[in-house]
Amino acid sequence: MSTQTVALDIMGGDIGPSETVPAAVQALSLLPQLKLILVGDQHQTSSLLQQHGLLNHPRVRFVHASQVVGMGDKPIVALRTLKDSSMRVVLNLVKAGEADACVSAGNTGALMAMAKCVLKSLPGVDRPALIKALPTLSGKRTVMLDLGANVSCDADTLLQFAVMGSVVAEKVEGIASPRVALLNIGEEEIKGNDLVRHSAELLRQCHALNYVGFVEGDRIFSGDSDVIVCDGFVGNVALKTAEGVVRMMAQLAGYPRKKRSFLGRIAGFMFKRRFSYLNPDQYNGASLLGLRGIVVKSHGRAERRALCNAILLAAQEAKHQLPLQIADRLEAVFSDRDL
Repeated sequence: MSTQTVALDIMGGDIGPSETVPAAVQALSLLPQLKLILVGDQHQTSSLLQQHGLLNHPRVRFVHASQVVGMGDKPIVALRTLKDSSMRVVLNLVKAGEADACVSAGNTGALMAMAKCVLKSLPGVDRPALIKALPTLSGKRTVMLDLGANVSCDADTLLQFAVMGSVVAEKVEGIASPRVALLNIGEEEIKGNDLVRHSAELLRQCHALNYVGFVEGDRIFSGDSDVIVCDGFVGNVALKTAEGVVRMMAQLAGYPRKKRSFLGRIAGFMFKRRFSYLNPDQYNGASLLGLRGIVVKSHGRAERRALCNAILLAAQEAKHQLPLQIADRLEAVFSDRDL
């Protein structure tokens, strides 16, 4: 049985070690083949690690980092001055081959800047992209990218996203010949701006993709497509809107528990039972694709269950050697285009 080693930034996020450390314990209990390298301030975390039995755990190693990237730190400042931060150290461990993947709930901009600097892009990738799996009405999951790494993109970049997303859907989600769609304001070929229409033509000409056309925002969760491609501005707005709708539905059904009436408690129970698959914790973890290493970004406010899922996602991508799979697919696709 092969093992996967994940480096975890235990200092990152809005909550920090009080949630990342229990998440590490949970992940270790769920994956016998998982090894963790916990990175953080030894003085701040030693008692917590001792409390959770991680100091002498056979599948855990601790690496001290003297600095922490704050959630409000500017990416360029963090990149230049916080070279011994827990975020930078987990990336260095991946680069050195000591870890197969890394996870951080820290500052998104800083993580992307550091990851690009430390790990570099794969051949054929102009810009790495954030990708995330989303629930659908069909019960399966669809992957969507870019979710915020690139505010604007050209058509060639969106084609690269489509290829990378297809590899994720195929290898990680287990979908044969995944259906690829472009997010647009309509399904008709005449709809959309010049960028979207040009991108559609490139995707249509790419025989390595199962391109199925445009998808509108109200069909993101329908299950009609397995990969949804868009630029980071559109993708981030769509994702945050969806998260807001789920939170609104939960509140209307009686969450949080405080001050709920009897009928509110019943409604809350029914909502939890019927729509538990919509819980964002189950889908925590957005991967930064297109790098020479695996980087998973957890939500900054994620608690232990959600953080655990981000760790499991990193281990799964490491198991499938995702960067190698993406590099091979990109080389095959773009060598065919050049012929």
